[in-house]
Amino acid sequence: MRHTPVMALLALRPLAAQEIKPEEIYQRLLPSIVTLHVETRTGEQYVGTAFLGLAEDVAVTSWHVVSDARKVTARFADNEFVDVPGLVDKNESADLALVRLAASCRPQVQINTSNAPIGSRAYVIGAPKGYGFSIADGLISQMRNVDGIKQYQVSCPISGGNSGGPLLNQRGEVIGITSWSKTDAQNLNFAVPAAGLSTLDPSLRPKLWADLNKSGPLQTKAVYAAKSDDAAKTTGSENALVRFIHSLKSAAGEEVTLTVNKKGRKESFTFVVPTHLASDE
Repeated sequence: MRHTPVMALLALRPLAAQEIKPEEIYQRLLPSIVTLHVETRTGEQYVGTAFLGLAEDVAVTSWHVVSDARKVTARFADNEFVDVPGLVDKNESADLALVRLAASCRPQVQINTSNAPIGSRAYVIGAPKGYGFSIADGLISQMRNVDGIKQYQVSCPISGGNSGGPLLNQRGEVIGITSWSKTDAQNLNFAVPAAGLSTLDPSLRPKLWADLNKSGPLQTKAVYAAKSDDAAKTTGSENALVRFIHSLKSAAGEEVTLTVNKKGRKESFTFVVPTHLASDE
């Protein structure tokens, strides 16, 4: 696994700052945030969120937002559209990705890799259900271990379109990346801590979406493992299942290899995904 150099990590830790008002946080962060307009290989279109960080013209987002992208465009709050030609780096297990913007000349966010205190106030900025550049607040509810990955459980309201957006503390620093929500609960949402960005390398040469899509048939691995925390077991399994179903829909008509790992025993199945799945809700 690649790691960002130690000096680069130290640079992510900003000097101590005082808490600022939510409206000031929003105005400060807004120039660094984009709404991602994604078109998949099957022609499906949806939106996600990203923010500028780690390097010039590099944006941080969730991997699942761009994992099946054929074309991606970024829109800033001032309505400037910028092409997103390809992927710089990714960490699939942590649901993190870096994408390259064609040009931006916009400021980068401040990133804080320290663990946020449980109970502290937090904010999210994103595009819930396509309503871009929306801000909402809540609390850091807990730190959970979900599928072996540490994640913030937050009470900030999150909907589809928020994925990949920043989770902010009261000083306007990015402390996490919005990832997913538990669908049958109220305000039970999760974000990957900013420390996970150390596994990504912003200096890599970006790979074009078209080249990434030439990698062959989609392969999805479903892993079932026992966890000591029943709540984490439920949320992790449901999250993996939602992503698996989404992957199947976006791979309609393609050959898929499914590997199931249950109690150390692996079984593989290869099949062609029915085309009618692409139109299912």
